Amino acid sequence: MNDSLTRLKNAVRDVPDFPIPGIVFKDITPILADPKLLATAVEWFADQARGQGVDAVVGIDARGFIFSGAVAHALGVGLVPVRKKGKLPWKTESVRYALEYGENELQIHQDAFAAAKRVCIVDDLLATGGTALAAARLAEKAGGEVAGFAFLIELRFLKGREKLAAYPVASAIAY
Repeated sequence: MNDSLTRLKNAVRDVPDFPIPGIVFKDITPILADPKLLATAVEWFADQARGQGVDAVVGIDARGFIFSGAVAHALGVGLVPVRKKGKLPWKTESVRYALEYGENELQIHQDAFAAAKRVCIVDDLLATGGTALAAARLAEKAGGEVAGFAFLIELRFLKGREKLAAYPVASAIAY
């Protein structure tokens, strides 16, 4: 791991028993509060998408939005949000998925991609892979082609990468 990624990893704060007992939440707000660390994270994400020929960045609700807009701007491409159910104002496609501690539903606008577009899906954390796989299925339903995923943090012991085996996956920090 290079020095920049080590600094990012050292800034992540563990919060025990959040959001439920037994979960150790990886808090990225110290990274977001530090302009140099935030810039490092955004540049790392942009580097992952460069060379993939992406036309858009897909950001996953909610912390994925923090990075995806900046990454889309750095690449000079558009941003497509994947949101929790009921948050998008237009006609949507939906996918239900399992979380490591529950279940949820994500949506994307049906017309998110005017034509088939290659996308990089960005999120802060890869855990069990359910959210990421749901985002990929939504992007494909809406006409996108998933070029790959980029995550700030990967919890390898939860084996989420296995669910995403059909796609390239990059993570800056692994636990």
